[in-house]
This record gives sequence, structure tokens and C-alpha cells, in this order.
Amino acid sequence: MSSRSSTWKTIPVYWYIIGGLLAGTAVLFINHLATGITPDRTFFTIPFLDLEVYWYGVCIVGGIALGTFVVSKLAEERAMRLFTETVPTATRKRPLARLHLPKALSQKLHKQKISTMGDLLLQWGYNPALLRLNKKEIETVRTALTNSKYVESIWLAKTPWRIWNPEHAWNGVMWGVVIGLVGARLYHILTPSPSMGITVAEYLSDPARMLNFRNGGLGIYGGIAGGLIGISFYTRRNRIPYLGWADLAVIGVALGQVFGRWGNFFNQELYGKPTNLPWAILIDRPLPEFAAFTHFHPAFLYESLWNLLAFSILYSLNRRCKRLITGDLLALYLILYAIGRTLLEMTRLDSRMVTIGDLQLNMAVATLLSIILAIVMALWRIMVHQADKRG
Repeated sequence: MSSRSSTWKTIPVYWYIIGGLLAGTAVLFINHLATGITPDRTFFTIPFLDLEVYWYGVCIVGGIALGTFVVSKLAEERAMRLFTETVPTATRKRPLARLHLPKALSQKLHKQKISTMGDLLLQWGYNPALLRLNKKEIETVRTALTNSKYVESIWLAKTPWRIWNPEHAWNGVMWGVVIGLVGARLYHILTPSPSMGITVAEYLSDPARMLNFRNGGLGIYGGIAGGLIGISFYTRRNRIPYLGWADLAVIGVALGQVFGRWGNFFNQELYGKPTNLPWAILIDRPLPEFAAFTHFHPAFLYESLWNLLAFSILYSLNRRCKRLITGDLLALYLILYAIGRTLLEMTRLDSRMVTIGDLQLNMAVATLLSIILAIVMALWRIMVHQADKRG
């Protein structure tokens, strides 16, 4: 009984959240298939602002938050691995009292559940400011650690586990989201869906419409590009490895997309061609040229499930594969997404097609970008791995 209880405790808490959300969305979708009812797109209204909050936004924000939480925990695992490899067990378990800190300071640290030198060194390595001490107390702790014969000077100056401080996930996500939002909007403005009834020229001539996000219009490829640029800015500013954090970030991005795509379900968008398959969704107001049809491929669900597969692969490789080279997970995510998007475009109805002058090719812009991206990523990693073997 105790071993079973121990097993449950070793399962990260985010798996319970993921499982609960997957079960909830499954029930929601089964209910739609049984009744044909799609929940209202409005989650709630803020009375004093008369502002509607849509399920679409809740799904996206919730997906981002969940993805960031998972990334922070994966970063913490990397940090703990480096920490235990660097600091001997005897030092980690040494009581904090052996540092002979002032009583008031020791009590302050104990309230933060810091009772050993290991607890203190871990937090100090992340960032001394996380200890919530004043300048004088910080210097007292620094002096005590420096004078301890059990503490190596490099643990204080260039802490190996600092780069994986889980706080970076929460701080960095803001850069990724803000710049990613700009990129997603720009991508949409340059490749608007035909059903929206607006051209690139009309967007560019009306700045107000360019900034009106509430009417829809975000392109995932622009969002991914902007997000990676945002992460680049953050990692450079904080002197932490860009590709290493990008590898972790894409695990969170894939997970965020799993649930973010359900916003399209509430909006009755991102559906595919008409079909009579048992899992076809009912669309109340389809595109005019498909007004004779009522049931369509749930393209949003296909993409959600594909991203769930991508998340599972990336997560497993990060936890278990020892042969990975930094940048592999980033490239693999982009390749997997490109493959999924190419397959998805076969069922979509409202894609912007590639146009060269007056010639329109029978290929969606997203498909062309996906093919190019997958090839570039594959060639990049092949060259990196070959160079690693030679080195």
C-alpha cells in the first residue's frame, strides 16, 4: 500500500491537470456530437465595463499558463540534476545552524523552509534576491557561505544551476507572448483568410482594423516566430542559453496548443470539409458556398490531437533520451508542427492560397511554409549531428 502511495506522489501535479482537462474536453465534444449544441462563445461579461470575455481567450491564456507551468517544472528538474551533480550530499544535508547565522536571520530563512545548506545554496544559486532578505542580511549570508570550508567559491560566483532557475519560465513567457502576439497579427494581416472579406491592402490602409484583435485574426506561424524572437531577447538579457530554453519552451507551446485550439470550437471556426463521419461537428453558420451542408470535419480537434502527440514525443525525449543535442527539440517541434499543418490543410476550407502575380497556385501559404520549414530544420540538425560526430 505504501509503495502505491509513493508512486502517486512521484507523478508531477501537472499530469493531473492535463488529465482533467482532456477528460473535460472529451465530455464537451461527446455532448456536442449527441446534442448538436455548441456552448456560447462568451464565458462571462464584466458588468461595469460591459465587456465580454470569450472562451477563445480563456482557452489560449489557460493553455499558455499550463504550458509555462510544465516548462518551469522541467527547468527545475534540470536545475536539481546539476545541483546534485555539483554539490556533495554531505554538504547539501548539512544543517543551516552550522553557518552560525544570527538567530533572527536563521528564523527568517526557516520560515521559507530553508533548513539545510543545500536549501540555501540552491536558492542562492538561482538568485539571492529570491531569499527575500535585505542588503545587510544578503551580505551576512554571502560572508558565511564564503567562509565555510564546505562551500566552493564557484557555487557562489558562477552557479551551474542558475541558468535553469524555473522563474525564468514565468518571466520569459511575457516576452514570448507579447512579441508572439505581434508576429501572429502581422502574419494574419499579410495572409488574411478569404472568408474575412478583407485584403492586405485594406488592412494596411486602415491601422484601426490592424489593431482590432477582437474580430479575430492571428496566424500561428507568425506567433511561433515572434515567440522565438521574444525568448531570444529574454535569454540574451539574462545571459542564459537560448537554444536550451527554446527546447523547453516548445514543449510548453505544444501543450498550450492542445487546449488553445478548443477556443476555435466555441467560435465554430477552424472546421474542415463537409463530411458524414460520426465525429463530424455541426456548424450553425458555415461559409456561404457550403450553406447546403451542416456537418464538417473538426479540423480544430485534429490539430489539438496532433499537438498532444507532439507534446508527448517532446516530453518523453526530454525526460529519457540522453543523445539529444541542444536545439534538437526545437527543430523536432517545428518539423512535427509542419507535418501536422500540411495534413490539416488538406481538410481546411478557408486557407490563403499562394499567389505569384496573377497566378494562384493550388497550395496554401501555410503548406508552402511548412514544407520549407521542415526541410530547413531537418538539414540544420543533420549538419549539427554530423559535426558533433566529427568533433
